[in-house]
Amino acid sequence: MAEAIIDAHHHIWRLAETPWLRGPPVLRIFGPHEPLRRDYPIEEFVAEAEPCGVTKSVFVQVNVAPGMEVEEVAWAQSVADRAGFPQAICGYADLFARDVGDVLDGERRHRNLRGVRQQLHWHEKTPYRFAARPDIMDDPRWRAGLREVEKRGLIFELQIFPSQMTAAIGLARDFPGVTFVLVHAGMPEDRSAEGLAFWRRGMTGLARCSNVMVKVSGLGTFERRCAEESWRPIIERTLDLFGPSRCLFGSNFPIEKLWTSYADLLGVVKACLSRFSEAERRAVLHDTAARVYAI
Repeated sequence: MAEAIIDAHHHIWRLAETPWLRGPPVLRIFGPHEPLRRDYPIEEFVAEAEPCGVTKSVFVQVNVAPGMEVEEVAWAQSVADRAGFPQAICGYADLFARDVGDVLDGERRHRNLRGVRQQLHWHEKTPYRFAARPDIMDDPRWRAGLREVEKRGLIFELQIFPSQMTAAIGLARDFPGVTFVLVHAGMPEDRSAEGLAFWRRGMTGLARCSNVMVKVSGLGTFERRCAEESWRPIIERTLDLFGPSRCLFGSNFPIEKLWTSYADLLGVVKACLSRFSEAERRAVLHDTAARVYAI
């Protein structure tokens, strides 16, 4: 029997509700994205992922129009009820908002909700920048919002650049009751020897925080290609630092669809896991996500 795989990071969307996909094209972190300026329904995702052995998945928010956070989760839940995918949902919440607790409670009414993501990644390059400033994690008002996440037992999807990892280490230590899932292996955008050394130092510190998990995902974002020789050092080092029981696979589809197919992406990830045991590979491709997202 083929191995069962959980895709712990993918998206679906309706164009009408995703403002960043509409309007005049602008340069974004993943480059020209005209092929994405359309609906990407669950049926298309399943048609690409299921033949590759994917049996469960985690939907991650797509920055719908402000004020539609709860509606996005409700829609994703309705899709899950109809199609059987996704089995887990990570919605959006602005942790600065006065009503963040009410938003989280509204999202929690939907049974597949497991966590939230507020993108914190800031970079000196404008197209790479999603957050208003690099130090949001240190803001007491934002941290009060994270307390609301913690009270409800929700996961926080942590999306940062290596330059923000020192602050993230402090955050993880200050909130030991929160499970943080580091998105896209910490987004190592600088693949030079110096850049990767800087990334490794930050990852080493985060690995000492037992409440931090890592998604092996989004590795094509900056080079805009799917290549074993580029991905293997990142994947192997991540597993060496965190251990397979804290690492999980995510496709980042349909973003990665701009430069590769689902089958090719998964094939490269599997090739990069080749030196690990069968049990370790199963942890990354299935077991860690099943445990972390309770699916």
